[in-house]
Amino acid sequence: MPRLLELQIALRYTRAKRKDHFISFISLSSMLGIALGVMALITVLSVMNGFEKELRERMLGMAAHASLLGVEGDLQRWQEVAESALQHPEVMGAAPYIEGQGMLASGNQSVGVMVRGIDVDREKSVSEVAGHMVSGELQSLHQQRFNVVLGAELAMRLGVTVGDRVTLMVPKGSVTPAGLVPRVKRFTVSGIFEVGMHEFDSALALLSLQDSGVLLKMGRGVTGVRLRLQDMFRAPQISREIAEDTRRGFRVTDWTKQHANFFRAIQMEKRVMFIILTLIIAVAAFNIVSTMVMVVTDKAADIAILRTLGSRPSDILTIFMAQGALIGVIGTLLGLVGGISLALNIEQIIPAIEHMFETEFLSAEVYYISSVPSDLRWSDVVTITGVSLALSLLATLYPAWKGSRVQPAESLRYE
Repeated sequence: MPRLLELQIALRYTRAKRKDHFISFISLSSMLGIALGVMALITVLSVMNGFEKELRERMLGMAAHASLLGVEGDLQRWQEVAESALQHPEVMGAAPYIEGQGMLASGNQSVGVMVRGIDVDREKSVSEVAGHMVSGELQSLHQQRFNVVLGAELAMRLGVTVGDRVTLMVPKGSVTPAGLVPRVKRFTVSGIFEVGMHEFDSALALLSLQDSGVLLKMGRGVTGVRLRLQDMFRAPQISREIAEDTRRGFRVTDWTKQHANFFRAIQMEKRVMFIILTLIIAVAAFNIVSTMVMVVTDKAADIAILRTLGSRPSDILTIFMAQGALIGVIGTLLGLVGGISLALNIEQIIPAIEHMFETEFLSAEVYYISSVPSDLRWSDVVTITGVSLALSLLATLYPAWKGSRVQPAESLRYE
């Protein structure tokens, strides 16, 4: 039997124009179920990829790709360490920093903060904070002693703006007859930045390297040297190469270690969501099994006639496998169109829904990101397509095999 004829018969059985409209309805529901599963899977994975990408970019816009730290305490002679690291061809920038904890106060408001001292000229080569200034300039830290640049949410909580004065207290205090007294210094707010991450916007205060060194009693040492790499995904390998090339009494760490649990949790959530949403496709595929079993039972007489006319069992097997595969292919294609369209436009769809219902899905005070980003990856699309088609094809095997085993004499006896 020509293969084209088998496909024509499979297509005719799928459309079912006469008494078996119920079977056609079941076929349609199976297609829609597969389409829904594929669409949901593509959309959810794209959104999770978008969150991961956005978080990584925002986090690494302020955090270092890699850091060189002192083995025991502060890092001395950091200039030599930075120059040595810059010899590596994939290191794009190096900047020293001093980091500590403190408390900022203004009027009746006080907030715990992370204090970071930076070299403004070098900092531009390792972070993007200078490009996120909403008021004032980062360069102002060098223009006058004891200036401070605050995150936008931190400035709002303190009720201050550029030109106002705040009080900074750090735990590295002075020993007096009355006990340990925290060090206190008045600073002038010279700039405000907003990078879009609550962690930094609400709790980071930037000082000049000189002022932070005096305040935190660092002397000539620094906490470490931050590095920016050409390819941040090769950070572990580059860190090992730097550690091997320059054995100068420091240790190397990178962003994959500092934020390992965070990004590992995102990967775990992606895997779990993939498994859960794949079950939707599996349920729809099992609907194909029930549909095909009913079709085989309903078409037993047709099978007997085809066998009588010379069709082989393999031809009958092909007909019903083609019918089941057709349901899976159509459902998968519908899901691909819907999923890709939704993933590419979800950044516009969500704000429209929020505006329509006057609500906010992701509060900036609770979540790192207050919008819904999307990053469609074609590798995910290919994987989802393959899983959907494979499940659909597997669902046709038993009904098709059962149809190929129909005996013509038994089927025609009651016709």
